Amino acid sequence: MALTVNRRTMLGAMVALAACPAGARGPAHYPAPDRELMVPVEGGRIYVRVNGDLAGALPPLVILHGGPGGTHGAYLDALALAGERAVILYDQFDSGRSDWPQNPANWRVARFVDELDAIRRALDVERWHVVGHSWGGTIALEYGARRPQGLASLVLASPLVSTRSWIADANALRGELPLPVRQELARCDTLPAPLPASCDSATGAFYAAFNGREPESEGRIAYRAYEGRGFDAKLYEAMWGRSEFVATGTLKDYDGEPLLAKLDGPRTLFVGGQYDEARPATLQGFAARVPGAEFAVVPGAAHGFFGDRPVETLGILRGWLGRHDL
Repeated sequence: MALTVNRRTMLGAMVALAACPAGARGPAHYPAPDRELMVPVEGGRIYVRVNGDLAGALPPLVILHGGPGGTHGAYLDALALAGERAVILYDQFDSGRSDWPQNPANWRVARFVDELDAIRRALDVERWHVVGHSWGGTIALEYGARRPQGLASLVLASPLVSTRSWIADANALRGELPLPVRQELARCDTLPAPLPASCDSATGAFYAAFNGREPESEGRIAYRAYEGRGFDAKLYEAMWGRSEFVATGTLKDYDGEPLLAKLDGPRTLFVGGQYDEARPATLQGFAARVPGAEFAVVPGAAHGFFGDRPVETLGILRGWLGRHDL
């Protein structure tokens, strides 16, 4: 069930990340897109960027960002793979550079899943690999359960599979924090908005331990100026809630666990960080319910392992994609 990364794939990831010196990079120290477009979807348009050759020998990779309400900016390090296959990044509806009609009628899981079909048609992609991270993993799970034609492989990266399991993990991890932080989080759970600064501090302690263990890179921070409006807090709160560990929105009863039985196991990888808020034990349990699926852990990383450990993350992805290109 476990997946290891050999030295060759790890070295390849290191070389790819170092291939573009900062002075040669595009907007804010990342490669400029080779192609950008606004793709029509239900309700408006979504922003899509492509790096690499869509007509190349290897199937492209599309990455679904987290949130709800996040942006593609958290996955810029994956552009290091664009020298060998096309990398497609996009902003979901009401996020980043996509249209922001802010109509809650659009904030439905199935509508977000349908965005993938729209992107594939717009880019005329015959076959691709799909990587969904966090809330993006929910979309990827739903997409994979449809068994779409042309899905080379599915990577569920720290996915929200069910709100029940997510909250159980959050409660377990909160128990590992210092007592004063635990007490403040419990108090803040009962307070109406706006929350006091002490709540932000306690929440920040949880995030620092289990969401992202490394400071955000300067390149990513600078990229926000190019990225548009960025994170949509209104969408996040409407669908999820005020924080990672309190679900009060429309996803509060979400349960995608029955979909696990519909996945193509030998072409499914579950991956998470060593200190992930989607706990490795929970992800491994999900993987065990998908016959033939594999499971990997990014050492030293939390939930945001694309930023915490990009070399190790790309090493895992490169090895997995290469074994499922055919």
